[in-house]
Amino acid sequence: MRKINNGSMPSDALVLFGVTGDLVYKKIFPALYAMAKRGSLNVPVVGVASSPWDLTQLRDRANKAISNAGKIDDDNALKHLLSLLRYVQGDYSDQETFKALKQQLGPARRPAHYLAIPPSLFGTVIEGLGGAGLANDARVIVEKPFGRDLASARELNHIARSVFPEESIFRIDHFLGKEAIMNILYFRFANSFLEPIWNRNHVASVQITLAEDFGVEERGRFYESAGCLRDVVQNHLFEIVALLAMEPPAYRGLGSVQSKKAGIFQGMRPLMPADLVRGQYAGYREEAGVAKDSDVETFCALRLFIDSWRWEGVPWYLRSGKFLAETAAEVIVQLKPPPQTLFADSPREACRSNYLRFRLSPISAVAIAARVKRAGKEFIGNQRELCLVEEHFGRESPYERLLHDAMVGDDALFTRADAVEAAWTALDPVLKTHYPALIYQRGSWGPQAADALIAADGCWHNPESRI
Repeated sequence: MRKINNGSMPSDALVLFGVTGDLVYKKIFPALYAMAKRGSLNVPVVGVASSPWDLTQLRDRANKAISNAGKIDDDNALKHLLSLLRYVQGDYSDQETFKALKQQLGPARRPAHYLAIPPSLFGTVIEGLGGAGLANDARVIVEKPFGRDLASARELNHIARSVFPEESIFRIDHFLGKEAIMNILYFRFANSFLEPIWNRNHVASVQITLAEDFGVEERGRFYESAGCLRDVVQNHLFEIVALLAMEPPAYRGLGSVQSKKAGIFQGMRPLMPADLVRGQYAGYREEAGVAKDSDVETFCALRLFIDSWRWEGVPWYLRSGKFLAETAAEVIVQLKPPPQTLFADSPREACRSNYLRFRLSPISAVAIAARVKRAGKEFIGNQRELCLVEEHFGRESPYERLLHDAMVGDDALFTRADAVEAAWTALDPVLKTHYPALIYQRGSWGPQAADALIAADGCWHNPESRI
């Protein structure tokens, strides 16, 4: 039976399902160490996994993970974190595992359960927590992807909400914890000069690129079950679209932001095969764990429309891929050219006119491109960028921020059930029906068909190593 969560109280324990896996090793242990350094981690941390380990082995792995992530510069914080660790070994489908977990939790009554496990096990663990009485006044933190299509997302939401109330379910996407992503929201609504032009009358198109210059590495088996559309587009890129496209919140509070974002997902026109280009880098089929005849996409470029008063008719172009020319994430909001060409060099095509650029990684920056006259009698000029660079040192990592927020019950940077399902609704048609993946060369910007997709509205702005 579903219990109402005591949302005003912080969690008094953290449970890490899948504690022996790569995600906890590479991201969660370093985040917990950072929390310990800041003094914000003072509750038991109970790891759960099937590996036949003991507590000494778990502490050694945590120590190694933190060392590999960077130098250990606070021995007291490390000792404190290691002293908080507990370990439960068992099968997630065995109720005895949850009984052992309950014993390890001791007097803790408001645990936060983090599911750093394969998505196929989410339902099993959530139901196990409910059956053992470990969901009462607790929270559950679910790692993306939340479902692999609309039907599975609905089923998982149903299972989760049969055990936990919606306000106790934290669907985590580490992208939302990045400083540069939060800056999109702030920049949009903290600056009044944007609002008059932030609409279909002045914006010609929007491009979002999330590129990586490396391949699937040792994650071939996972990528075979996900692909670029599920791994990146449905969550990371759609979340950026929502922050850029959403209407102003009705009141001061991030709860209103959640509703406005959900409205954008609901307004997304379902994609058709002609809106999508799928690619696969040369040599992907030779990666470990990959089928020899695989058609899984390691690159995708798509054209998206949002059926709303503000954005009607404005194309949104999204692309992401492995083994591309750069590792970078960038947004280009392309403005329409001036209505009359007063000067000989006035841009006649949208792709040569002014734009706003958000560089999200590797360094955060915001740039505005404007034309400036050259010295001399002739009225000709160049387009120059006014650039604000924000490189923050010592800031919270995304996982540190999101783990802390979930444990205190702050859901502002997490995703709601209705938003998840609406995003899958837009993507679902091309998950089932699409053209074959096109082979592209490593170090390129993907298959040439991606250029043809955007040709009617200009060309792709390829992120460069420059700011």
